[in-house]
Amino acid sequence: MNDVKFQRDLVVLVSDKNMEYSMRGILERPQSLGIKKIDFVIYTHPKRDPGCYVGCHNYLLREVNKFHHALVMFDLEGCGREYLKRTDLENEIEKRLSSSGWGNRAAAIVIDPELENWVWSDSPELDVVIEWKGISTPLRFWLKDKNFLADNSPKPYPPKKAFEDALKKVRKPRSASIYKQIADKVSLKRCQDPAFLKLKEKLFQWFAVHKTGLND
Repeated sequence: MNDVKFQRDLVVLVSDKNMEYSMRGILERPQSLGIKKIDFVIYTHPKRDPGCYVGCHNYLLREVNKFHHALVMFDLEGCGREYLKRTDLENEIEKRLSSSGWGNRAAAIVIDPELENWVWSDSPELDVVIEWKGISTPLRFWLKDKNFLADNSPKPYPPKKAFEDALKKVRKPRSASIYKQIADKVSLKRCQDPAFLKLKEKLFQWFAVHKTGLND
């Protein structure tokens, strides 16, 4: 592989602005990921989740010789293939990306069911970001009262509806910037969602900095 031809580190194709801002927050915390500071670009597909699923390999074709690596990210919910496993979709997309010129330099991240599954963390920082501190009922108790959170479940369901209703409760307008604030502040070690763990694994595999004492 001739590294000279690659001008930048990473191109990311996502399905919407919320995911874009989340990824910006995550990638701007390289120490928390155990990676070097990387040069990245994030594109939002105009056709959202279905567009990422169907056309990501064509969309990213123009970037094959510009970037070392590529990521495609979208929600399982709303992509049109909800009846399939997220891993099966990822494998299919990675094969298409490989055939279009990326080889083993690209990966797909399909979030089951949706991005907000990453939002829900037991970190106290989440309460701060969404300004829940002024509510007398603790957030997790409120989620249970509203039937979003079962006794044996670590996260509410459906995650997006739960998040939107929580924002309504505190009268906080929905915006993509909230997702970046969460990604900026909440510990990246707390989220155990399989898609998020794959994201961290891929980034570490591609851009690792081998040293101890990394922040979380």
